[in-house]
Amino acid sequence: MSDAGSLPGNRYDRAAPRWGDKMRTLGYYDAYLGFLTDRDEKASAAPHIVDIGSGTAAFSEAWVASRGRPASITLLDPSPAMLERGEISLQRRGVVPRLAQGLLGEVEVDPVDVALAAHVIEHCDDALAALQHIRRLLRPGGSLYLVVSKPHWCNAIIWLQWRHRTFARDQILDLVRTAGFEVERTYAFPAGPPSRTSQGIMATRSY
Repeated sequence: MSDAGSLPGNRYDRAAPRWGDKMRTLGYYDAYLGFLTDRDEKASAAPHIVDIGSGTAAFSEAWVASRGRPASITLLDPSPAMLERGEISLQRRGVVPRLAQGLLGEVEVDPVDVALAAHVIEHCDDALAALQHIRRLLRPGGSLYLVVSKPHWCNAIIWLQWRHRTFARDQILDLVRTAGFEVERTYAFPAGPPSRTSQGIMATRSY
């Protein structure tokens, strides 16, 4: 089995038609916007981006809405149904993404400047190995925008469907550093379900 593990395939594919609307209704798209605009970070004017475990591309959409069109976006996801909807969502914003169907560590992706990864490593067999895979996708000095699940009773309910893990703040920061990143900042989502389920970390590839 891949280091990246896998989500329950059939249920994930079946969820795809409603996934994008659900993410917006629950506030995750707005949460990603807030994370990306929390600081005036200097980034490449037109970076190459990979959205890992992209789903319907809400994180990528938030990037385009807040920072403009990148040089390229690759959507990496095991579900063709999710990729199809993510492609449509980005095309509406004038971006034609590259599609990479498969799991992290099993699909060839060209080196990028920015990696987006929202609620991915919770589903990996080995979270540290997954973060190390992400690091290898980044060029030196590249940025990782990571959103992970944190301990909360809401995640206990979500676990019943998706069997994901949660990470205490110190635990995930230690994993990110051990994987070869420098943590630049953390982000506390201020409202709604994201404030209860999620935490954000922005880090750079340190060497």
